[in-house]
Amino acid sequence: MPRISVHSEIAALRRVLIHRPDDGIARVSPKSAEVLLFDDIVHLPKMKEEHDIFRQVLESFLGKNSVLEMEDLVSESFDYCKKDEKKVFLQRIVQFEELPDSYFDILYGLPHQELAEVLVTGYYDKMDFYLFQPIPNFIFTRDLAVTLKDHFLITKASKEARERENLLMRLVAWHHPIFAKAKKESRVINMNDVNTFPPSRNGEQVSIEGGDVMVIQEDYLMIGNSERTTEYAIESLKNVLFEKKLFKYIVQVNIPAERSYMHLDTLFTMIDKDLIVAHKPIIYDGKNSNVLVYSRDEEDIVVYNSVRAFFVDRINKDMDFVFGGNGESPYQEREQWTDGCNLVTLRPGVALSYDRNIHTAQAFRDKGYQVITAQNFLEKYRSEELDPKSIKKTIIAMPSAELSRARGGSHCMTCPIERI
Repeated sequence: MPRISVHSEIAALRRVLIHRPDDGIARVSPKSAEVLLFDDIVHLPKMKEEHDIFRQVLESFLGKNSVLEMEDLVSESFDYCKKDEKKVFLQRIVQFEELPDSYFDILYGLPHQELAEVLVTGYYDKMDFYLFQPIPNFIFTRDLAVTLKDHFLITKASKEARERENLLMRLVAWHHPIFAKAKKESRVINMNDVNTFPPSRNGEQVSIEGGDVMVIQEDYLMIGNSERTTEYAIESLKNVLFEKKLFKYIVQVNIPAERSYMHLDTLFTMIDKDLIVAHKPIIYDGKNSNVLVYSRDEEDIVVYNSVRAFFVDRINKDMDFVFGGNGESPYQEREQWTDGCNLVTLRPGVALSYDRNIHTAQAFRDKGYQVITAQNFLEKYRSEELDPKSIKKTIIAMPSAELSRARGGSHCMTCPIERI
């Protein structure tokens, strides 16, 4: 069984969790969108088409068996559940969704693949009935969990609309064979466990999402204090990670608690050991932002006035930056909104972006990178004109007319579980 291992944001990606946009997304209405945390009414067939291209690019680098669909993992997890475990899980779902007790029997009796589909989409076709609200943000698997070296962190969303996603991720982490060894060796950290992560004396709840968590390198874990992740949650996790001696430093980045920024990875992502794509005003200039570095071995807290200052001082003195929207208004604000700074690195210097962020693409070209469309990349890959293992300094731009309207880029849509 391949290992669970992520020691940086840029090492070669080997296994990843994703979720294809499901039919539940077609039920998001203007009235329900705000409650469901979905910013727009997307055209689902086109969105699926774009996501399929995204998946195919991932498969060209990782292989089909290493790009794992969350709905399949949910189904397979039920195969490994004991009867009592399955019963407890479904009872919790029924109670949380406030369904009549009779619906438990319906769910319990479904074949596991069909059960997984109902739990994700909310729709039960044999009754032509919607049991649940959709969970459109399930496509953003990054938020649900983060691999911290050889540990697996199950996060805790700030909004109730994402609770069923969280329950499904917990099901997978507890019962799927991929995570069996980590669970057996107590390497699964569950931030929903109130015994380990209780509320504060003032009643502050733990709230932390994966888009705010980045393994920068072996010694450094960076966490954004954002609209979705609280300072209390960071403090709680820091204590656990220091006790486990997983990291020497926990780096807290304070960013404005605004919807447009949402998570730390909407503001910057690493492309290579010496290159970061970033929203210039906040990450480079430090506008309304600062960085606190906590040490496992020292009491003093080191403060930096920007993420740039931290990286240059602590990580790489030659760190360079590509600016979203080429660092010019209004393009930098427009392309930050459409995730121009939210890229997943497939291996050092090779990353996935959205094709609509044309000014960010030009900024990459100015740094010596080639920008190729995903369709062109796949065409050359299939004709054997291009070997994914040999390309360098390349940004692969995915079609994004509908995917970008969901407010999450390739970094959001991937939960890496192995990098080497």
